[in-house]
Amino acid sequence: MEKLQLWLFDLAGLSGAITQEDLYRKVFVFWKDPSDAHVVVKPEPEQPLQNFTVCLRSFTDLTRPYGLFSHATKAQDNEILIFKPKPGEYRLYVGEEFVTFRVPETCIDWEHICASWESAMGIGEFWVNGKPLPRKGLRKGYSVSAEAVIILGQEQDSFGGGFDLYNSFTGEMTDVYMWGYGLSSGKMRAAYQSLQLPPSALGWRNLQYEIKGDVAVKPRLKDMLIV
Repeated sequence: MEKLQLWLFDLAGLSGAITQEDLYRKVFVFWKDPSDAHVVVKPEPEQPLQNFTVCLRSFTDLTRPYGLFSHATKAQDNEILIFKPKPGEYRLYVGEEFVTFRVPETCIDWEHICASWESAMGIGEFWVNGKPLPRKGLRKGYSVSAEAVIILGQEQDSFGGGFDLYNSFTGEMTDVYMWGYGLSSGKMRAAYQSLQLPPSALGWRNLQYEIKGDVAVKPRLKDMLIV
């Protein structure tokens, strides 16, 4: 039994292996720059979205553009996209439209972000390290399609592919979550502080994923400084 458990653990870190596991205190390391490497993740259940929240934590020294979270359908490449075009700036895309959120850059360290959107009012929220930025509006009344491919570390320019290598993410990523509704302010802060969270469609503690290319699953090197 012990040998089987070790084999399954090793398998989880190999490119192309499909697995589902608790990734507590582990990270995805995207180690090649530039690269077409990425991680495909699958939410449960898949359904159209009138609201959503996506949270994740990343660690990189990149200064060029890169994609973090890409949710594409056959109809829309950028159905949901979290993209960082340059230091101090994030873009949230919904249905191909985007709004820009600006935040002062700090020293190189882990950065936690949460992006939330509601269809009824078309309001987008963006939180960085547990603090909200001014809300912005896009895609009022829109519905995000259920039949999607969700990819970490790239921007999809076609359904499941079409990557620009120079928009690829290089660094480490952890604590990826997605909910089919908007989180409250308290839960946004709880996500940043790694506290107990409500059940999610996509969760780091029970993630179904497939590694494609130069990505490894590794233990986290240090605890995040939560302030």
